[in-house]
Amino acid sequence: MPHDIEPRLLRAFAATAEELHFTRAAARLFVAQQALSRDVRRLEQRLGAELFVRTTRQVTLTAEGARLLPYARRVLAAHDELAAAFARGERPLIVDSATVGVTGRVLAAARLAVPDHELVARFHSGLTGAAREILAGRLDVSFGRLAGLDPAVRARLDHVPVRYEPMAVLLPEGHRLAALPEVPLAALAGETLYAAAGNEATAEWTDLAERLFEGRGIGVAAPFPEIEGDGEFVRVVRKRGWSVLASVEFLDVPGMVLRPLTDPVPLSPVSMVWRRGLRHPGLDALRAAVRELAARHGWLTRPAGAWLPAEDAAVMAGR
Repeated sequence: MPHDIEPRLLRAFAATAEELHFTRAAARLFVAQQALSRDVRRLEQRLGAELFVRTTRQVTLTAEGARLLPYARRVLAAHDELAAAFARGERPLIVDSATVGVTGRVLAAARLAVPDHELVARFHSGLTGAAREILAGRLDVSFGRLAGLDPAVRARLDHVPVRYEPMAVLLPEGHRLAALPEVPLAALAGETLYAAAGNEATAEWTDLAERLFEGRGIGVAAPFPEIEGDGEFVRVVRKRGWSVLASVEFLDVPGMVLRPLTDPVPLSPVSMVWRRGLRHPGLDALRAAVRELAARHGWLTRPAGAWLPAEDAAVMAGR
């Protein structure tokens, strides 16, 4: 049995096993592909086993590689936990946060609570993409719909429920429903709404939209390339004349109106998510802010008769 396997070799293996693509794995770890391949070969030599089947078309795990992966993940998680424990408060906590809505308020409250620690905001457009960044060590905390993630990814994350956020629809001012103070779901029958289809980073949101629209005669707009930044979102949405599935706290778009959805009220479940084993005073402050704000504003109270997939309800309840 080999001893003293460097975490770097295990990290190279785990990234390649999760991406099943050497170029993407190297980019994820910010190393040259040749260096990544060399580390994987070195690990194979140390273990005396082939870990991948490589062809010109694809990369797959061997039986030995599949057997190693859960062990490698546990070792890396322990290594990250050790590093975090001794870097406690010495590095900035990187938080994926929107500038409006629940995540912005949680971040602002946490910053006030720990002014001597740096909480740096980054902006991803979805939890699916942010979770990859968290597991790669490039991001610490994010917010979003946890039930929309792959169970294997969820197993490597910790979370606390933050809010059941009522959903809304963003409509052009001239839309037939724009004059209503709130829009019944049935009134959207025959409409097509943009729900970020085509953006892999927001797959959990598109999935939630498809579940909500099923059987109601509401369509999801055709896949479109990822839209980065509020300004570009506003430009594309207005140019294409889309109606947009949103939440009740959303950015202002000139020429469009935001209307809450009703009958039933559909809910977007928001959790705060971080890498299992992470320790940092900023994370403690974020968790305290979530508890205080959720209690004060009733964020975790579900309206009677509200729509929420059973899987989401179970995840938010910690089951």
